[in-house]
Amino acid sequence: MSIANSDVSVAEGQRSEATGSMQLVSFQLAQEEYGIEITQVQEIILMGEITRVPQTADYIKGLINLRSTVIPIVDLRSRFGLEQGETTEETRIMVVNVAGKTIGIIVDAVSEVLRITQDQIAPPPPTVAGLGQEYLTGLVKLDSRLLILLDINKILGEEEAAQIDNVTAGL
Repeated sequence: MSIANSDVSVAEGQRSEATGSMQLVSFQLAQEEYGIEITQVQEIILMGEITRVPQTADYIKGLINLRSTVIPIVDLRSRFGLEQGETTEETRIMVVNVAGKTIGIIVDAVSEVLRITQDQIAPPPPTVAGLGQEYLTGLVKLDSRLLILLDINKILGEEEAAQIDNVTAGL
């Protein structure tokens, strides 16, 4: 099922413990494919106007008003230290729940919803330095490609969560 070209609510995602499977939302970021558990994704929206907040970290792009809820927006490219890319028609904001907070993360494109089994997940190799191994859960082995599985709760450390709290304080 392709979900890249529309707004999608993905709250119905489930993990089936009996079969050891889970559903992932896969997305593109700087020519790589990533995935996060669908249960952590609230919805996927089109890129819109973001209100910049002065004196915040570079990866915090600002705030949006989503149905009367103010949500901070994090640019995953900046957070991962990747080169900035162009905003395209495929660029999306994934509204996710991270450590009890609702935030939006900017991704290059949302690909699809995948159902995978536990045996398709390999632990990240110990030699992986670069892209914060602390938020890498594993590598998902698909037919002809690998997908990097992220622990969305670890993308924001204590310092980053405090930054977001400061941005949304008083709202």
